[in-house]
Amino acid sequence: MIHNNILTNKSTIVTLLFLSALFSWFLGASLSHSRIQDVEHVLTHSYQCQTASIANKSVLRVHVPIEALAIALKSPLCTNKVVAKQYGYVELYWGGNLAEQIEFLAKGVADVVLSKENVMQALMAESTHNYRPIVGYQNYTAFFISNKEKPKLDKAYFLDKRIGLLDYPTSRSGHILPKQVFKTLDIDLDALDIVYASTHTALRDKLARGEIDLISSYWRKDDQTRFSNNYITPISGEIVGSRWFLKMKDENLDLACELQAVISQIAKSQSSSYFESLQHYWQCNSLPYYFVEEGV
Repeated sequence: MIHNNILTNKSTIVTLLFLSALFSWFLGASLSHSRIQDVEHVLTHSYQCQTASIANKSVLRVHVPIEALAIALKSPLCTNKVVAKQYGYVELYWGGNLAEQIEFLAKGVADVVLSKENVMQALMAESTHNYRPIVGYQNYTAFFISNKEKPKLDKAYFLDKRIGLLDYPTSRSGHILPKQVFKTLDIDLDALDIVYASTHTALRDKLARGEIDLISSYWRKDDQTRFSNNYITPISGEIVGSRWFLKMKDENLDLACELQAVISQIAKSQSSSYFESLQHYWQCNSLPYYFVEEGV
């Protein structure tokens, strides 16, 4: 019964949490007489690099949830010939804070962003700033994963376990959903032994080394080599994968196709099989380029 309630109430809890954060942001904005326009006002981490177009002062701003992804994008974007034709600088911001995503998306600060479709819709970012998808990741299910036993959705089970979670709060499988399970089971987070890691791969490494008893993540095809699929417990239904969006005030088809190629190359270079299946939203192998509607 508890298991069913967790799965049933998942969407409601996520929606309420997001709407609460969204309301707080709009309330703060309404109390301010000046609208924040410059990214210097956004508290976040960032990298900056210069393209080959030294005289060009335009900046391509990219926002991603984790630093590792910002690092992976830095060289491919800053040395890219198509990017250099349009921009003199590239700024890469990272951070999983929900308020930060609201800042970047609701005000259209980011030119390129990796985010969830439900976040984009809630902020009306697509209609307001004309964000359009360029690459999408496959849907997935969140699991508790152990290497010694099948995890139980039971309060007593978690109290004496070392639990691995992701340290950025917008990850659904690695942060949001497991904490929702703990809340539903009436478990105080302070009573749990939680170990945070920066990536899903780092969580798996800790689990394989015996540093933690279980993790919250998605199940990858290559997980079978180190773990048993008999020792996983689902904590959600199917979750819609994240998407890369480009702010397109103009029909900047060259940039859309180039970004699609760069992001796809980086995704496929990852060790996880999760990134093998990508949805490309732009047909770039023919002239003229065109946008591919979902389901077509």
